[in-house]
Amino acid sequence: MNTVRTAAEENTGAQKVALVTGAGSGIGRAVAVELLAAGWSVALAGRRPERLEETAARAPQGATALPVRADVSRPEDVEALFAAVRDRFGRLDLLFNNAGTFGPGGVPVEDLPYEAWRHVVDTNLNGAFLCAQAAYRQMKEQDPRGGRIINNGSISAHTPRPHSVAYTATKHALTGLTKSLSLDGRPYGIAVGQIDIGNAATDMTAGMQTGALQANGETAPEPVMDVADVARTVRHMAQLPLEANVQFATVMATAMPYVGRG
Repeated sequence: MNTVRTAAEENTGAQKVALVTGAGSGIGRAVAVELLAAGWSVALAGRRPERLEETAARAPQGATALPVRADVSRPEDVEALFAAVRDRFGRLDLLFNNAGTFGPGGVPVEDLPYEAWRHVVDTNLNGAFLCAQAAYRQMKEQDPRGGRIINNGSISAHTPRPHSVAYTATKHALTGLTKSLSLDGRPYGIAVGQIDIGNAATDMTAGMQTGALQANGETAPEPVMDVADVARTVRHMAQLPLEANVQFATVMATAMPYVGRG
């Protein structure tokens, strides 16, 4: 059982407050636990409360985790999420914009239902925008002013996989969102960066080691890396002073088929 502390106690000694979306599994869970272990207070956002509670249970003794059920594609959920963080902690120092979905796997573009396309866009792009907008508003007005937003891009923000049109399009768009937010945040001490991840070992990538479709039409196993390596990179980006920013970072399994011809 985690020790519960008041907001005043949590912010004593310049303790930082983070919000991680998609915190119920995979990269989001790993990053949330890493930040909690580093002494951050962390709000855990996701659609499945039971998964958020599982993440909170992995926090070290004395850490402060706040699970909040939220669907980031719904503006009213995002508004309630940020209100809960503000009410509990009084400020926000970091948003890790992580919630995302790949959508239906292996579906050619001509067969992709519009509803599936829309679901991926609503989650990956619209959700990231809504959360960034809410974080921006909070960080601009809080005292001390400023904070950091880290968007979870993907190797697909550079190079697509076969049959991944919705996912790839949203991740390319996320890069534009990152650049625009980074520029607009300068006057207010808001630093914005992006981490592009390739083949972290999570439930989402479980099938890669047995075989993934390649650009030449063949299916081949791909190497993966420990998701903890991603979490440590996010923590490094998060702990920089606001005068410094990792604009883009690529963290990938060393031998995955991305650089050159694989």
